[in-house]
Amino acid sequence: MTNINEGIIAGMKKEALTELTQFILPFWMTRMTDNENGGFYGRIDGEDNIITDAPKGAILNARILWSFSAAYELVKDPACLGAANRAWEYIVSHFFDKEHGGTYWCLSADGKPLDTKKQIYSQAFFIYAFSQYYIASGNDAAREKAVELFRLIEKRSFDIRLNGYFEAYDRKWHLLDDLRLSEKDANEKKTMNTHLHVLEAYTGLYRVWPDYELHDKLRNLILLFTEKIIDSGSGHLNLFFDENWTCKSSMFSYGHDIEASWLLYEAALVLNDDDILEAVTPLSIKVAEAAAEGLQPDGGMIYEWDKPAGHIDRDRHWWVQSETVVGFLNTWELTGDTKYLDIACKSFDYIRENLVDRVNGEWHWSIRDDGSVNRKDDKAGFWKCPYHNSRMCIEIQKRG
Repeated sequence: MTNINEGIIAGMKKEALTELTQFILPFWMTRMTDNENGGFYGRIDGEDNIITDAPKGAILNARILWSFSAAYELVKDPACLGAANRAWEYIVSHFFDKEHGGTYWCLSADGKPLDTKKQIYSQAFFIYAFSQYYIASGNDAAREKAVELFRLIEKRSFDIRLNGYFEAYDRKWHLLDDLRLSEKDANEKKTMNTHLHVLEAYTGLYRVWPDYELHDKLRNLILLFTEKIIDSGSGHLNLFFDENWTCKSSMFSYGHDIEASWLLYEAALVLNDDDILEAVTPLSIKVAEAAAEGLQPDGGMIYEWDKPAGHIDRDRHWWVQSETVVGFLNTWELTGDTKYLDIACKSFDYIRENLVDRVNGEWHWSIRDDGSVNRKDDKAGFWKCPYHNSRMCIEIQKRG
């Protein structure tokens, strides 16, 4: 690495650590702690108002636990471990279905089950969070819970006939008619998004529990991406599939493309399989190059494009920008081509100049294509969590 590149990375690391410790983590510890009902509030709106009676989502709570656990591993601040402990204790006490197994999708503000469906995406995020919390705390129960959920996913969700994982079940583990994560998703039995985050979860678990069965399942997930999910021509991810793996979508999701480019490589690296790593490395680069189609002159990455339907979302969403930085840093490390480092730096500058709320902390949901701040969507909530942006800051510390 040249002295110029060393200086660039050193500068990014310094700025990213500042963003993490001064604007992201303090917001969640001071603004989101629910001292009345326990755990964390379910929502702060785009105008920075705490909605005390908002439901508490599984994804939000799992991502809070992951974020503070990962932050503690990096900065060793006892306050981070304290926040992680708080999240862990609340999750174990409230989110687990002690009768039928697995975790609920959503709780009321006072901690009662509100939506008891078993979304596999959600089970995966708890595995991811518990694995990281085990690293931070050394709490054996966290790893045990992660393994319990791994076995449950394999028992209930894995398609033994056609491979892959079905999306969602009711409380008693009957496959639902409405399988969607959100209203904007297609109602299909298999999705890229769930498979990506099961891959991510199993990668995290394999770090702390290198089990033979888990090894095979993680390898299988990697191959599902290389053989089924990644379009061999365009390099983009296909998003929705029926039970037989027939693609049912025409949309490009640039954020998922760039996120998958580095998560897939990370999974292959953790698996420590030379043949898999050899196959995944050029594919990771190809997916990143496909994602680059969404880059804009201002350094931001637009959200998605469905060309056949004539739909394009040009907002610069917070999570897409975070993954853009990490994905292109990873591509730079794989190729040595400084054009990818330049993209990562420009995207990082865009974030710092536009998305970070220097007054109230955290990041805005998105920046509109006209440059205005989107205050309609939440500052914190069911999907707006400290995970993508804190992970970006943490990943920057590992690069170069």
